[in-house]
Amino acid sequence: MIDLLPKDLSVREVFGYLLGGVGPRPIALVSTVSTDGNVNLSPFSFFNAFGANPPTVAFSPSRRARDNTLKDTYNNLIATRECTIQSVTYDMVQQVSLASTEYAADIDEFVKSGLTPVASDLVIPPRVKESPFQMECMLSDMIHLGEAEGSGNLAICEVVKFHISEDIFEDGVIHPNRIDLVARMSADFYCRASGSAIFEVEKPIGRTGIGYDQLPDFIKNSNILSANNLGQLANSEATPDAEEVRHFVQGITILADDNRRFDEYKSQGDYKGMFRAAIASFESDNSGALRQIQLAARYALRAGNVSFAWNVLLHAHSLEE
Repeated sequence: MIDLLPKDLSVREVFGYLLGGVGPRPIALVSTVSTDGNVNLSPFSFFNAFGANPPTVAFSPSRRARDNTLKDTYNNLIATRECTIQSVTYDMVQQVSLASTEYAADIDEFVKSGLTPVASDLVIPPRVKESPFQMECMLSDMIHLGEAEGSGNLAICEVVKFHISEDIFEDGVIHPNRIDLVARMSADFYCRASGSAIFEVEKPIGRTGIGYDQLPDFIKNSNILSANNLGQLANSEATPDAEEVRHFVQGITILADDNRRFDEYKSQGDYKGMFRAAIASFESDNSGALRQIQLAARYALRAGNVSFAWNVLLHAHSLEE
């Protein structure tokens, strides 16, 4: 590990470490209007939601690191206390990047970026038509986090109206593949939050997992199972008893050539076939078969089949004894 004290670093170095280590960060595409009527549009990646009653979001229009000046978004918010905040999707990310250019205060970034302004209902700043998730907001508070170069200004905003495209819903939920959000990381890197980047982790709501401390030592000491695998197992409310394991194993039918097909099943991600192949080859290579059973459990956990993993792991342990 590299140990660093912020006071010993330049603002640029601190900024770089934060951007690289705290992410991926959602992007707020913020529209404001000055008291002179000049429209400003700018993205901010220090952004998130912080409550639902009232609906509250916050972002940071930080002071510029190079000269300690305040950004147009900050000045407009202080003067008018109104903004719109849009989520940024993959289809619009290049235009949003263009909007981040620091044009003069009287330059309309909607025009420069090619994004389309849409009239809001409750606030003056326009919304961005291309975004499928738009919020009309009022400034609740502006918290100053410092007065030096690069210091943050936390703009806490109450959402007074949502505008959400029907196309991004699936079964009543905003689905990540439909909204196709992007997020900021370090330097020029972004993250696309859809497709193979999406996975599910079941929340332990309404139940109490047995916990990592209650996992059997033979599982905790495995060199096949990962820390995430152990977390999945520890999230179970109970472990199968001996009778459940016996009943599970009795339901497995070994095919004639399974003992030669482990690698084939593994390449297909077929953890059930992997387990059958391991059992079929146990008499000829018990140590290898035990390792294969743990691999089958790992693949089952990757597929979210925790019950299968528990049963094969407990069966493997009984074979060792």
